[in-house]
Amino acid sequence: MSSKINTQVQTPQNENSLVSSIVLFVVMMALFLGAIYSLSFLSLDNPWPMAVCLGLFALAYWIPQTILGRSDSAGEH
Repeated sequence: MSSKINTQVQTPQNENSLVSSIVLFVVMMALFLGAIYSLSFLSLDNPWPMAVCLGLFALAYWIPQTILGRSDSAGEH
């Protein structure tokens, strides 16, 4: 008597759809490229472009890793 075990591979329920992933990528890339573009206004007399660059750069990495993603869930699935 052999019984067949019904095993199904379940995908994580927190995955984004393709369209939302593309939109999020475009927005985060715009933040990153905006950070790089702000450096074109940097001079020794005006430090604010560097502050804008650091802020946008930090947001471009912080938002996906903490708010949108689940960076601490490596062992869950």
